[in-house]
Amino acid sequence: MTSPEPQSPTPPSEPESRDRVHRSAPAIAGGVLLIGVVGWIGIDALLVGEGRTPWLALAVMLLVVPLIVAFTLRPAVYTNEDRLRIRNPFRVIVVPWGEVAALRSAYSNEVLTASGAKYQLWAVPVSLRARKRAARREMRATAEARRHVGRDEGRGGGPGTRPGPGGGRPLSEEPVRAANDRIVDDLRALHEKRQGAESAQGRVTVRWAYEVMGPAAAGAVLVLVLLAVG
Repeated sequence: MTSPEPQSPTPPSEPESRDRVHRSAPAIAGGVLLIGVVGWIGIDALLVGEGRTPWLALAVMLLVVPLIVAFTLRPAVYTNEDRLRIRNPFRVIVVPWGEVAALRSAYSNEVLTASGAKYQLWAVPVSLRARKRAARREMRATAEARRHVGRDEGRGGGPGTRPGPGGGRPLSEEPVRAANDRIVDDLRALHEKRQGAESAQGRVTVRWAYEVMGPAAAGAVLVLVLLAVG
C-alpha cells in the first residue's frame, strides 16, 4: 500500500494593493466646526422656536448640512497601483493610470484624461501661501548651506553639502516643496511608473453622488415651500 504523495502547498495569492488616501485636514476641521455651529443653532430653533420656525430650521439644516459635508468632509483622492479615484463634492471619478494624460498644478490641481476631460482634485487644493513659505525656506536653506560650506569641509562633510543633524546634506537635494505640491509629485511619479501596466488600463467612470444631492435638494424644496406659504 503506497502512501499518497504529499501535495505542494498552494502558493498564497498576491495581496491586493491598498488605497492611499489624500484629504485636506483644514477642510475637515472647518467642516466639523460648521456642522457644530449649524447643529447648535438649528436644534435650539427646533426646541424653543414657535410657529413655522422649527420646520424652517429643520429644512435649512437638511439643505445646509449635506452641502457642508460635500465641500469639506467628503473630498478625497484614493490611489493604488492601478487607478486614481477622485471623490469630489458631487461626483466620484475613477481614472485608470493608463487613461491619465497629465496631472496639472496651477491655481488648482487637476487630472487630464486621454479623452481630453479634466477633473479637479478638491481634496488636494493649491495653497499659494504654502508655496511662498516653501520657497522662502528653500532660499534660507540654500543661503545657510553656502555660509557653512567651509565648516562642513572641516568636519569631513565634503564640498557641496548642507548642514544637518548628522552631517552635511547634498546641495543637489530636491528643493523644499509645499505639502500638496509633494502629493502631486508623488501622483506624477506613480503615473509614470504604472501607466503602461496591463492592470492599469480601462475606461474612466463617473458616478454622481445622489446620497448628497438628494437630501440637499429635498431641503431646498422644503425651504421654498415654507417661504412661499409663509
